[in-house]
Amino acid sequence: MAFNLPLIFTFIALCLFKHCTCAHVKTGSGGGACGYTNAVSQTPYNSFVSAGNPPLYRKGLGCGACYQVKCNLGPCSGNPVTVTITDECPGCSGAIHFDLSGTAMGATAKPGQADALRNMGNISISYQRVPCVYKNTNVAFKVDPGSNANFLSVNVEFESGDGDLNLVELVPARSTQWITMNHVFGATWSTNINPSTQPAPSSLRLAIEFNKKLTAPNVIPVGWKPGQAYNSNVNF
Repeated sequence: MAFNLPLIFTFIALCLFKHCTCAHVKTGSGGGACGYTNAVSQTPYNSFVSAGNPPLYRKGLGCGACYQVKCNLGPCSGNPVTVTITDECPGCSGAIHFDLSGTAMGATAKPGQADALRNMGNISISYQRVPCVYKNTNVAFKVDPGSNANFLSVNVEFESGDGDLNLVELVPARSTQWITMNHVFGATWSTNINPSTQPAPSSLRLAIEFNKKLTAPNVIPVGWKPGQAYNSNVNF
């Protein structure tokens, strides 16, 4: 996973069959409050991302969820586009409110009508929750730069299926005792560790809705480093 220069995305306010009061240009990586950073511009997200208001973001537990959105106005194609929640829009009004990236917004338009659609600002859309499908991609764990020998914090990315997480657990080498990690923010989870009694490699276990679990064996290796991303060999 590469970490390049900061990217800028234009986010356009959307809402479900009603006018929204939140319409603005949002700058930054697009990974925002979920902690995905520049990964949002790369495979498998490819900038098809959205910020969500609190009912979608769910204090970070909505990070990674996928939704199919479409609109039926003049410039709209009517074809659905799938986006991943990667950020929060706390000031967005309405029961459900998406701030789509410029890439995702343009993809809902008819050929040659992307700019016209973006310039409309607030529009009504229809949406539905759908499974995330990331072909040829496994779950990745990005170690937070603030981690150290006694504290491990990881950002979890690219979960297929539900996409969002209810629980993350860690088990160190030579142990069968799973440690429940704390939800810090977005898709980031952390725990204190004792390098003497809880050494790497460590396995991580993820739980999604209905308590479906997935284990990434030994995904945090011996000699792990803050700021480094580690790919697992599993996905939902």
